[in-house]
Amino acid sequence: MVFQASASGGVLEAIKRVFLSTDWILLGAAVLLSLAGLITMHSLNDEFSYFDRQLIWIPVSVLAAFVCMAVDWRFLRRSNVVMTIYVITLSVLGFLFLAGSVFHGARAWFSFGPFSFQPSDPAKLALVILLAKYFTRRHVAIKDFHHIIVSGVYTALLVLLVLLQPDFGAAVILFGIWAGMLFVSGISKRHILAVFAAGLVVFSILWGFVFAPYQKARIVSFLHPTQDIRGAGYNAFQSVIAVGSGEIFGKGVGYGTQSKLKFLPEYQTDFIFAAFAEEWGLVGSIIFLTLFSVVIWRICLHSYRAATNFEALFSLGVAVYLSVHAAIHVGMNIGLLPITGTPMPFVSYGGSHLLTEYVAIGIVISMASFSRATHREKLNPDDSYVLAS
Repeated sequence: MVFQASASGGVLEAIKRVFLSTDWILLGAAVLLSLAGLITMHSLNDEFSYFDRQLIWIPVSVLAAFVCMAVDWRFLRRSNVVMTIYVITLSVLGFLFLAGSVFHGARAWFSFGPFSFQPSDPAKLALVILLAKYFTRRHVAIKDFHHIIVSGVYTALLVLLVLLQPDFGAAVILFGIWAGMLFVSGISKRHILAVFAAGLVVFSILWGFVFAPYQKARIVSFLHPTQDIRGAGYNAFQSVIAVGSGEIFGKGVGYGTQSKLKFLPEYQTDFIFAAFAEEWGLVGSIIFLTLFSVVIWRICLHSYRAATNFEALFSLGVAVYLSVHAAIHVGMNIGLLPITGTPMPFVSYGGSHLLTEYVAIGIVISMASFSRATHREKLNPDDSYVLAS
């Protein structure tokens, strides 16, 4: 009985600590974005019942965030833990080629009855953890180009496995995470130019030997969107029409003709911002993007207040990860970027990306709550160093 009372008290204390330490502004903004996506799916609901499934995934993902808030994630500072996560991620991505399900021409999912799981989503978070650890241990010599190459090799292995599925959108996100974390880690401008030059060379190689014809067609349709409106440029053209037809205040919930009449394909995932903008207009879109900006602001604030370099870099990496996702999604919805099949964080339909995003912000909040005093002190040899207060 004494043991049971002690255990019960421990659980209550943990719940109380999580409740008091939760960043309700960050979590609240994320949940409001998810509800915005849910409303859009409901207004355009069809036989596939995206709304019903997302209605399950949202509370599951929020619960996962709370569970993550209760965990002390400082063990991620250990190199053996980080490398284990990375190797497992590579193994799971490789296993896709043996047991993965094919959807829209890509072998990128594991199917479990009515649900599916896309490993490339947690792979993005795994890369953030790896790069945060790598740059933390080498923050003094970060300007050494050698470390850019090594971190690039780690990233390239993940990118290659994702490209072979093929999933061009996820590969671009992984590359964007690497490029963004290079920038926030303190790399010199000269090295940034070198990275961009190398990127152009890699892109040329991919164009010649890796990209599938439909991927090339998407890029060509971006450069010449009106060249093949009924073919490769159709999706981009319909998306721009949907966004523009919303005008100032939108057509109203459930009255988005481009989406309702199926002119806009994949409205629940790749083009959910266009579907939302058509119904809510410019005003609604500004509120939508403001909510997302609040999410990024709160994550960056946690990074600024972080007790260690690892926690700071991890939080910045999560901000980069979400920002790259959103920038590409919105950009392709308004005709500024080629169509890459990138969901909008917290908004688009899909369990694996939604779960990963809520886990990411749960870890960020947990790291903030478990942080010690911000006085400079040396941790264990395999840990990072505490930032100056």
